[in-house]
Amino acid sequence: MWNKQAESEPPNNRPSMEPIANQAAMRPSVPTARNLSCLGAGIEIKGTISGTEDLQIDGKVSGPISLRGQKLTVGLSGKVNAEIAARDVVVYGDVNGNVVAQDRVEIKNHASVVGDIKAARISIEDGARCKGRIEIERGKTASHPSEQHSVSELVPAGVN
Repeated sequence: MWNKQAESEPPNNRPSMEPIANQAAMRPSVPTARNLSCLGAGIEIKGTISGTEDLQIDGKVSGPISLRGQKLTVGLSGKVNAEIAARDVVVYGDVNGNVVAQDRVEIKNHASVVGDIKAARISIEDGARCKGRIEIERGKTASHPSEQHSVSELVPAGVN
């Protein structure tokens, strides 16, 4: 009944990596994640940031940020004092400086942006704080001056 050889072998508690590798090989249609760099909440940078990867900032950054063709996310604890240029900008934290996006800018609930915003699409959630001019650019043509509005023109007086 009992096989002494099986009893004497120590149990292998380490999971085999083979099934995981085989699962990945069986699913070639699974999309790969884009490269994403992260600056943690304990990081503080003073200087220029540029790159060819998406970037998430949860720390403090002072200085221009240029991520042409990439996405910048300012996390909940992120505090950015910079001129920003990126394909997409999503703000959950605080931004002080002008924002230029090739595609879209999203300002989430409880986020704050103080500065001019220029993008093809802009989304501002309820509870967000935004102070500055907003310019919506349609395509590569310059927008008509009547399409430019300051936030103070769009928000009733006395509303913060």
